[in-house]
Amino acid sequence: MSRIIVTGGFGRSGRWIVDRLATDGHDIMCMDQTTADVDHPAIDARQVDLTEKGDVFDLFHEFDPDDVVHWGAIPDPLGHAGGHVFENNLMGAYNVLDAAGRVGADVVAASSESAYGFAFADETPLPDYLPIDETHPMRPEDPYGTAKVAAEEVAEMVARRDGIGIVSIRPSWIQYPGEYLCRDRDPSEEGDGNIWCYVDIRDIVDSVVAAIDADIDGHEPLNIAAANNYADMPTRDVVENWFGKLPEQCDIGGEQAALSTAKAQEMLDWEPTYSWREAADEDVAGATIF
Repeated sequence: MSRIIVTGGFGRSGRWIVDRLATDGHDIMCMDQTTADVDHPAIDARQVDLTEKGDVFDLFHEFDPDDVVHWGAIPDPLGHAGGHVFENNLMGAYNVLDAAGRVGADVVAASSESAYGFAFADETPLPDYLPIDETHPMRPEDPYGTAKVAAEEVAEMVARRDGIGIVSIRPSWIQYPGEYLCRDRDPSEEGDGNIWCYVDIRDIVDSVVAAIDADIDGHEPLNIAAANNYADMPTRDVVENWFGKLPEQCDIGGEQAALSTAKAQEMLDWEPTYSWREAADEDVAGATIF
């Protein structure tokens, strides 16, 4: 089993990741700005501000991880000053990735679909093509998405310099069993920022585990999303109804998700399992060790 640092492990989605890794038998150091009431022999909880480089390096050298899951950041550009979001998320990512490279630990990092620039734009642009793969241009207009783009450049630098493998997961809007907020939206009135995509937290956890287990050279960004849209109608129809047209290149059928996960399926041997049709009303315990 591995020694794994998880940042942001006491956040809403981070708890699911820590729960799975600890249950699988890994030793975890959970670095978060807050602490949680957890009594588990495999989890060492540390309160730390990820923008404090000295504290981050201190804990990395103390724990000497085999792998790192960087999940700690402000989760959107709302509720904080834009400069604070950008500085916090980018400096936290820089410090964690830099420390991981210097101790030789591979990384799975949370990027975001927001890097493409559809979410939080004043006016959502029509995608250049559908489905959207990892080579689609990234044109964010907000501090959160822009920090994710910059963090992926940091990942490129660290992977090149230190020879570690880094997977930047670009998740869609994360949903939780029995609490699918995406289904509260009227697809004719909103949803364009996510291009009507979503992902179940359990698919996120499975993708993180698969990325840890994979043999990755360099830095690889990967879309992680459910296989279908949440609009309950053909994707071509919902896109055309909203934007008034389709991209010239539109190779998408049925309710297929606008975000392509083909690269993740190929590189990680992972594929999305959960759909809103079953999971929206599902009763699941969640992170049980907390």
